[in-house]
Amino acid sequence: MPELPEVQALADFLRERAVGRVIAGVEVGTINVLKTYDPPPTALSGMAIDGVARFGKFLDLDVGGLHLVFHLARAGWLRWTDAMPVTVIRPGKGPIAMRVRLADPDMDGPAQPGFDLTEAGTQKRLAVYVVRDPSEVPGIASLGPDPLAAGFDVAALAAILDGKRQQVKGLLRDQSVLAGVGNAYSDEVLHAAKLSPFAIAASLDTEEVARLHTALHEVLTGAIAAASGKPAKELKDAKRAGMRVHGRTGQPCPVCGDTVREVSFADSSLQYCAPCQTGGKVLADRRMSRLLK
Repeated sequence: MPELPEVQALADFLRERAVGRVIAGVEVGTINVLKTYDPPPTALSGMAIDGVARFGKFLDLDVGGLHLVFHLARAGWLRWTDAMPVTVIRPGKGPIAMRVRLADPDMDGPAQPGFDLTEAGTQKRLAVYVVRDPSEVPGIASLGPDPLAAGFDVAALAAILDGKRQQVKGLLRDQSVLAGVGNAYSDEVLHAAKLSPFAIAASLDTEEVARLHTALHEVLTGAIAAASGKPAKELKDAKRAGMRVHGRTGQPCPVCGDTVREVSFADSSLQYCAPCQTGGKVLADRRMSRLLK
């Protein structure tokens, strides 16, 4: 799933290539990807893209005062091309959920740039909205603070954790608590902060909260820097290459050399290093895990 660093990189990528261009057409390949009906996607045609913004894991294209907002979910992606095929996509055929064709007012010629929103797998969760204001998107309206926002300091994080009986891993992933962090980067942040994923948020002491804040900032800004300037098609590989524990079950921890371990759930898993994060204790591999005695 694209998380804050990849979505920010996609926003930068689109800002460089799409802003100033006019939407020549929007084709819908999967009707249930659309979560709004007024305005319709056709209302975007002929209007220029004025800006691109990120809200948590949401991408927002400001199109002449309307907003094309999308969330790529677990298996969605953005595929850019400098020359779109002339054939129109066939609804319900293939992985393309939406195609956006662009025109450059300063260039002549038949080739149109643009991008496809694609989704693999059987769980179709990619969501697209056409709204007059991004706050009309329920997922944006309910977002917690952005961990890279200027005012998000240690005190702000401490206030979020205070009184929360939730495990810190789950709290970091809760978009209504903190915007943009998902399964992968929560693993990376907790490893960098030397915290157990099952630590109770309210139990963290002052030093641990400070470590968590530092890890949030350093891991996310480092991932953004690593993704910066890369074309959209390379961002997935760049994300995987930058992981120290997430997705690396059975491999050596880059800090201590011990084996990276995994806890599996029904539809996801987490990775951690026992010596670095749990004092060497191994977490039981079940949903309501406790430290093994």
